[in-house]
Amino acid sequence: MTHLLVSLVFVVFVGTFSSSFISAYHLLSKPLLRDDGRIYVCSQDNFFAFESNGTIAWTMHLDYKCNLGTAPVHGGHGKIYLVVDNRILVISYGNIATSEPESKVFFGPGPGRVAEAEIIGLSVSTLGSTIYINVKNRGLFAYHSHGRLIWSVGPVLYQFGYRQGCRKNLTDCYFASVPVLDQCEGSIYISNTEGELYCLSVRSRYFRWIQDFSSLDKNFTITPGNNGHLFVTFPAKALVLALDVFSGNVLWQRSIGPLSKVDSAPVVDSNGWISIGSLDGFLYSFSPTGVLKKFSRMNAENSMIQVGPFLDCSGFAIYSSQIEMEGKVSRTIGEYTVVSAIRPKAALFTVLVPATGSIYWSESYPGHVSTLFSESDLSQFVMNEEILLAFLAASSQKLASSCSQERTKLVSIYTGNERAIVLFLLFESALLLVLIGLVRFCCTFWAKEKLKDQGLGSFLDKRCSLRLKKKALDRTITELEQKVAEETVDNEVFEKLGDIVRERECIERKLSTTYSLGRDRTHSRPKSVLPVQMGKAKSYSFQDAKQKNVTMFNTLSDTSSGEISSEGETNKETYSG
Repeated sequence: MTHLLVSLVFVVFVGTFSSSFISAYHLLSKPLLRDDGRIYVCSQDNFFAFESNGTIAWTMHLDYKCNLGTAPVHGGHGKIYLVVDNRILVISYGNIATSEPESKVFFGPGPGRVAEAEIIGLSVSTLGSTIYINVKNRGLFAYHSHGRLIWSVGPVLYQFGYRQGCRKNLTDCYFASVPVLDQCEGSIYISNTEGELYCLSVRSRYFRWIQDFSSLDKNFTITPGNNGHLFVTFPAKALVLALDVFSGNVLWQRSIGPLSKVDSAPVVDSNGWISIGSLDGFLYSFSPTGVLKKFSRMNAENSMIQVGPFLDCSGFAIYSSQIEMEGKVSRTIGEYTVVSAIRPKAALFTVLVPATGSIYWSESYPGHVSTLFSESDLSQFVMNEEILLAFLAASSQKLASSCSQERTKLVSIYTGNERAIVLFLLFESALLLVLIGLVRFCCTFWAKEKLKDQGLGSFLDKRCSLRLKKKALDRTITELEQKVAEETVDNEVFEKLGDIVRERECIERKLSTTYSLGRDRTHSRPKSVLPVQMGKAKSYSFQDAKQKNVTMFNTLSDTSSGEISSEGETNKETYSG
């Protein structure tokens, strides 16, 4: 069923006036709720930063009149963008303790000049330092935070010989909504006057996809999700659609109760649930797959929810308000539903988690909340339901209760035993060293030229056999040296010793180069088993078993190993009695 959303009475809480620079009953703009717990609003030609308890943190005078229907936009550290008199101001507040806040015109004519272009809305990408501005009948503009134009695009784009956008009406078609930024997907969503929804990349002016919703309604609000979904709400039709962000295809469609305003939009929590309040007195919450949960803390027949919920600091819980009325009438006229109500009696504020249905805090108004804010600077302004709900959401005391219970728990290795922690860190360090050794071991083998055609197993087997053979040759050389020292031997023994020494040196070269566990060394100079001195001959003397002196002269020849031969050649033996 189609609904016409009419609310005849809005809840307004008016405080007493006691200020020299503000006139009585001044309205506040839509609020900006920041992570620092402050609320930023605009009123006439003044900009205010409120603490969560309602006191004014700082204020500054503007040379222009505020747009009460547009909330300030967070622009990164120490910056806020504000729409005033069809201009965009950038307010730099930085460190208020050391410097006064400053404002300057970011987009539009300077002071004393008439602004001809109408600014519909803006959004700011804090990651890319880019400001996206929608100007009526002119298009969407992307500016760098320093003021340089990056790109611009209108609702019609000709690409590959085809016209994209404004399919049914080319003459009076223009972008009609505030550009909605999806930081997770790197996309911008915006609609035109003909009921078409555009998806653009934040980095270029080209359209990713266009979805035509003119068959449902030309007026709708856009809410980005956090799970690959995009939510489109049709207030006049009381419909919520979930779209796929990559294709724009509709995933599911659900009906809700009548809404209070044409710009009513839901909120999406960290669980992916979408929640929106209705004039029928229920809070509608949908899971990412479209499963519905309805919440009402009062008698729904005599209550209504007029403003959208606010997320709390954890992102999992939401703040909602439900107003009890003295009388409420709903009637159907054709395919429209008209809701009217008079004289609000009380309000009930609730913190709940839609995914679980858990309620963590609930308080009536008037009550402690009204007493708290009536004694603050906030009492100097007209305070509607949306403003009051924003201040409750920013209240650190209420936030702490829900955040501590719903925020994802972090795992800590600290158990109170410092010795256990030290041992754990030492174990991690040892494990890291082992991993480094394994990586170096693998890199060594991969770098060897002679291993490209053989596996690691055959390499290790060959290395093991060479080491065993080297040990056997060392034992044989030791035995022959002892034999030469103990008894008289002939030349055949020396020849055999020389052959064994050469074979042993050949094995050593292989172990230190081709089959080494370190880097390959291709230019190594072998060492003789007998002592040498700078390539020159050196004698090696001992006594045999018959007490005869034996002197062996060893020199390094041009070959890779030393030689042992008879007297007059490289190695010389001399016997003396």
